[in-house]
Amino acid sequence: MNDSEYSSPKDSCGLFGVFGNSESADLTFLGLYSLQHRGEEAAGIITSNGRNLLSKVGTGLVSEVFSGPVLQEIKGDMAIGHVRYSTTGSSNANNCQPMKVSIKRREVSIAHNGNITNAPSLRKCLDDQGAIFQTSMDTELLIHLLARSDCEDFTDALCESVIKLKGAFCLLVMTVDKIYAIRDPSGFRPFSLGKLWGSLVLSSETCAMDLIEAEYTRDIQPGEVLEISKDGMKSFFPFKKDHKVAHCIFEQIYFAKPDSNVFGFNVYETRKKLGHQLAKESPLEADMIIPMPDSGNYAALGFAEESGIQFELGMIRNHYIGRTFIEPSQVMREFGVKVKHNPVKDLVKGKRVVVVDDSIVRGTTAKIKIKNLRDAGATEVHMRICCPPHRHSCYYGIDFPEKSKLIASNFSIEEIKKILDLDSLAYLSYEGMLQCMKLPGKDFCTACFNGDYPVEVDKSINKYSLELTNEDNRNA
Repeated sequence: MNDSEYSSPKDSCGLFGVFGNSESADLTFLGLYSLQHRGEEAAGIITSNGRNLLSKVGTGLVSEVFSGPVLQEIKGDMAIGHVRYSTTGSSNANNCQPMKVSIKRREVSIAHNGNITNAPSLRKCLDDQGAIFQTSMDTELLIHLLARSDCEDFTDALCESVIKLKGAFCLLVMTVDKIYAIRDPSGFRPFSLGKLWGSLVLSSETCAMDLIEAEYTRDIQPGEVLEISKDGMKSFFPFKKDHKVAHCIFEQIYFAKPDSNVFGFNVYETRKKLGHQLAKESPLEADMIIPMPDSGNYAALGFAEESGIQFELGMIRNHYIGRTFIEPSQVMREFGVKVKHNPVKDLVKGKRVVVVDDSIVRGTTAKIKIKNLRDAGATEVHMRICCPPHRHSCYYGIDFPEKSKLIASNFSIEEIKKILDLDSLAYLSYEGMLQCMKLPGKDFCTACFNGDYPVEVDKSINKYSLELTNEDNRNA
C-alpha cells in the first residue's frame, strides 16, 4: 500500500477462539500470531477454567504482550483472543480487548472486529439512561445493552442486544461455559469456524487455522449467532432478513493474508488475477515489473505473467523497522520511507520500471518512493494500481482518512500522475476488479470506490471517541 507506515488504512482487529481444548491459551496465542497483520496496537487472551475467566491483555505486539510464562498463568479449556488496531476508540491501554466484565453476577468477555455505525446515537441513548462508559470503544455498547436486557437466558439477552447494532461487526463472546460467535447480517468481515482434535476453532482468517493445523469447516453465516457449549453447537438468526450481503472487497485486495481463503476463495489467486486484468487494461512497454512489497507482490506477478515483462524484486522491504520508528520532521519522514522500502540501484538504473501496488490513499509516501526510484537511476517510472481510485471514506472498520484527504477524491488521474512525478499511471477499472472475484459483484461492499454504502452510516463517527462531531459531515 503506497501510504504504508504512516497513513495506510487498517482493518480494525483480528479474532481467534478455541473451545474444548486444554491448550486453548497456547493455540490462541499462535492464532493471534498469524493474525498480527490485522492489528499491532494491542493483544489479549481471556480463558475459562470452568469457574472463572482469566485475562491477559496489553498494548504491543502478540510476542510482547505474551512474553515469558504468561500463558501458563491463564490455562483453561476455552479461550478468545484479539489483536487490535483502533478504528473507533483511541489507542490506549483501557481500550485493549477482549474486555472482561461482570453482568448480573455473570463473568462475560467480549472481543470485536469491525465498526458499529450507529455507535454515537446508541451511546447517547445509553448515556441518557445513566450508563457510565469506561472506554471510548464501540465494543462497550454491547456490554451496556446486555446489562439492560430483561431476558433471563443469556443467549436470549445476547440475541436481543446484537440486533440493536448496525454496521460491520464480528464478535466473540465468552462466559465461563460457552463461546458465542456473531457476524453482522451483511457479512462485511470474514469469520470462520474449524475443528482441531475434537475441539472447535474460530478465526478472522483461515491462515490462523492452517498454522495450528485445524481444519476449516465453514464460515460463520451473515446474521448468525453461533452458541458453542459442551452440548454442541446451536445457531440463531435474530436479525431481520432484509439485509444485503456486502463482503468488504478490500479484504481480497489488501488486508487478508494471501494464504487465507476469504469469503470462500483464495486471496493469493485473486490478487494474481487482479494483476492479469490490470495488464490487459493498461498495457505498456517497459524493462521490468516491480511490486511495492509486500502488498503489491501478487498482483505484480500476475501483471508480469500477462504482459511478458520481466518480474524483479526491485524494491526491498525492511521487515525489522518496527512499529515505533519516529518521524519528527519531513526529513526524517523521508528517511523513514526509505528505511522501509529501498530500491536496488544496480537493478533499476537505466531501466523503465513499472511499479505495481494495491492502492494509493493519500499519495504522500508514494511520492517519496517514486523519487527514490528516480534517484536510483530509473529512466522511467510507471505505476499500475490493482483497484479503482479510492474516493470515499470507509465506515465499516477500515481506517481510510476522511474524504478530503484521499488524493483521488481531490485530483484526476492525470493530476495524480503529475503530483507523484510518474511517466504514466493507471488504475484497474471497477468492472475489471469485479471480474476477478468469484462471487457476484452485488455481494461486495465497494463503497470506498463508488460511495454506495450498503448499510446506513453515521458520518459523525470520530475515530477517537463515540461523541458526535461535525468533522466528517464537513468532509462528506
